[in-house]
Amino acid sequence: MKTHNDYHPVARAVKFALAASLSFGITSTAALAQDTPSTGAAEKSIEKIAVVGSRSAPRSIGDSPVPVDIIGGEELNKNGNSDMLNLISTTVPSLNVHAQPISDAASLIRPINLRGLSSDSTLVLLNGKRRHRSSVISFLGGGINDGAQGPDLSVIPGIAMKQVEVLRDGAAAQYGSDAIAGVINFVLKDAAEGGTIEVKRGEYYAGDGASTEVAANVGMPLTKDGFVNVSMQYKNVDATSRSVQRGDAQGLIDAGNTFVANPVQVWGAPEINDDITLFANAGLDLGNGGEAYMFGNYSERDVRGGFYYRNPTNRPQVFSNDDGESLLVVDLTDVGNGGVGGCQNIALSGLDYQQIDAAVQALPDNCFTFFSMFPGGFTPNFGGNITDTSLAIGTKGEFKNGFASGIMYDFSGVVGRSESTFQLFNSVNASLGPETPTDFEAGRYIQLEKTFSADFVKFVPAGLYEDLTVAFGTQWTEESFEIVAGEQASWEIGPYVDQGLSNGSNGFPGFQPQTAGISTRRNYAAYVDVEAEFTEKLLGAVALRFEDYDSFGTTTNYKLTGQYRISDDWALRASTSTGFRAPTVGQANVSNVRTEANQGVLVDIGVLPPTNPVAQLKGATELEPEESTSYAFGLVYTGYDFFVTADYYRIEVEDRISQSAAIPVTPEDIAELKAAGVRGIDSLTSITYLTNDFDTRTQGIDIVANYATDLYGGRSSFALAYNWNDTEVTRFTDITGEFRVSRLEDDLPKHRATFTWTQSWDDWSAFLRTNYYGTYQGVHADDPSRTTNASWKVTLDAEVSYYINDSFIVSAGAQNLLDNDPEELPDAWKAELGGKYYETSPMGINGGYWYLKGTYKF
Repeated sequence: MKTHNDYHPVARAVKFALAASLSFGITSTAALAQDTPSTGAAEKSIEKIAVVGSRSAPRSIGDSPVPVDIIGGEELNKNGNSDMLNLISTTVPSLNVHAQPISDAASLIRPINLRGLSSDSTLVLLNGKRRHRSSVISFLGGGINDGAQGPDLSVIPGIAMKQVEVLRDGAAAQYGSDAIAGVINFVLKDAAEGGTIEVKRGEYYAGDGASTEVAANVGMPLTKDGFVNVSMQYKNVDATSRSVQRGDAQGLIDAGNTFVANPVQVWGAPEINDDITLFANAGLDLGNGGEAYMFGNYSERDVRGGFYYRNPTNRPQVFSNDDGESLLVVDLTDVGNGGVGGCQNIALSGLDYQQIDAAVQALPDNCFTFFSMFPGGFTPNFGGNITDTSLAIGTKGEFKNGFASGIMYDFSGVVGRSESTFQLFNSVNASLGPETPTDFEAGRYIQLEKTFSADFVKFVPAGLYEDLTVAFGTQWTEESFEIVAGEQASWEIGPYVDQGLSNGSNGFPGFQPQTAGISTRRNYAAYVDVEAEFTEKLLGAVALRFEDYDSFGTTTNYKLTGQYRISDDWALRASTSTGFRAPTVGQANVSNVRTEANQGVLVDIGVLPPTNPVAQLKGATELEPEESTSYAFGLVYTGYDFFVTADYYRIEVEDRISQSAAIPVTPEDIAELKAAGVRGIDSLTSITYLTNDFDTRTQGIDIVANYATDLYGGRSSFALAYNWNDTEVTRFTDITGEFRVSRLEDDLPKHRATFTWTQSWDDWSAFLRTNYYGTYQGVHADDPSRTTNASWKVTLDAEVSYYINDSFIVSAGAQNLLDNDPEELPDAWKAELGGKYYETSPMGINGGYWYLKGTYKF
């Protein structure tokens, strides 16, 4: 019996050519309308093609049984901010990005949230291959991302992208761990000729945050049967400040202290220096239906941002140990005896700066106070060097002979490595006294992942409308997380610790040698994925995946999807699936100390592995995988130049992994720890650990609508995207706490939308985008006493481009064109820590940003 395919040999050949990429590899056939400027009827004929979400031939997004957003390379470049996180968040409303101004390592790697879930609940692919995680774990991740370890998307440059595919549906049964909220697939350019050079300059309306960027892409032939496509980006970005002077600092200035900076504490985006990224993508036709491919990247940048101010009269264990009643003075000649010599603390009551300074100057030579070293106090700068590398090599094609004849294959190996070197500037190791350095290298995290995969696809005649697609394969992964100790001065217990001075670099103590080491985990997976077009109108698919981890054991997950085409214009689609997210090796083994503000007072909080005996004494247990169940159904309309989709989703996640609330550490606890040999804990006030402690139910609606028409003598396109998202914590204990629950449920806006109008003529093009952010919970300094119900906001983005000729384009544009302000803090809270805005603002806190860009295409 002949199938539908037998009557369409050309379509069948195209299907086999496309499917040779399986669900992972990307072929040049998967074109996108926005890759080159076009007008009129030519634009109407080009469909957006997605590879992610199906193991059959790539599909148009209208025929996909699951919701997929596609962002073309041209659209990515129509944005002043080249940060990949900001680029995709303006197009996919259910994706949010928070820029935490003062947040330890989270300021180096900004996490994302798709459908209100943590950043590591979204799987990231590059050319269809699993992207490695960042080495940074977000301990101050804005509530939702606390303890998350997701990939670093900011290293991926827009100029290297052919398109970005965002699958908004659970897909762990297809792709494995992490795909609870969805999948983002970054597709590299694969042209064998031509190229682009871009120069961009921009700055915030406030006059700071200036950025200069040079980017280039070039395609070259690799013999006559292949290609090499290389992209480069180099940029520098100045820091921003949305700060006012702190009240305590202003009080010092009013008392005559001329050494206090203005402002002493900066809330804003960090400074980024020498941010260089190289991406390469290569393919070669081996003949007889075979193809070899290779792609990878090298990226490096230096980041430096602000931290909390240390007041010179009351910072505990540096300047004072009695809440500012007196300056702490140590005896340099009485080491190890607790300072019982002749040095006395300086009482501060009633003294102005000149009197304090005179008393300090009058101290004997053997007496020392850090006020003499930092009379205006000090504000550490937290920074780091981030290095990211990856390499993927593989071959794909079709077996031509033997029992495997007709089966398409893809064999690949991927290695990814992320290294974060943490640095602290303008700080002290107080226990070293006057011999302390002020700059420290606090240690490194290194994340290394190796993945080897074998994927197969077979089209089986089954008497259906189309051949049955049967995909199957296996995957092996090894993941390691390494902690490298910091330089000795960053963790050393100096001779003056017995006199009340803290040890370790203040603000971010270096990793101690006893915490250094490598932890490794391996797992393997096997899957089968079957897709059938039963009739011209009915499509169905089922996927099953088994995983075995050498840490927690096995898990099996499934996915069912279907689409029914009611007519040529209307279709229904639905899916249900189970999923999981395995705890990372880093989450299971990380150890750290961080500084937080608690009602204006700085406190040191230790982060312990959940297997640490002290953590287990406080309720910690070994981490287990998160487990999810997802349901979705939607409607698709494609008619009269309209494309509209509306999808409802519901995601239930059990045993979610996050950071516990801070648990107080008593003096008795510290004494017990020290007796057990734990060092460098004298300044700890509390501890946290990562734990499976709560369940959530997230539901929402995504609406996407596009319309194109001829208008004003050119071509117009209109795009509307709307998301309603609601998360409810259905189970939790005191380990999570009420405040964390409120952050999980309310920090992100429940309503978000964008509306974009793009207009193009022969020599000009322009776009105007409206961004709507619904109400959200504003949080200041991660403090439960500093929250508010923030109001909704609207911002505008715009760009105008002039095509001088076929090669040269000049563009001018702005983000937040009208410079709308985020939610402001009350004046009393501004004075307390020096911030102007609630840093959880979904629109950011930096205000309007303008840019100029020149593009040369060849």
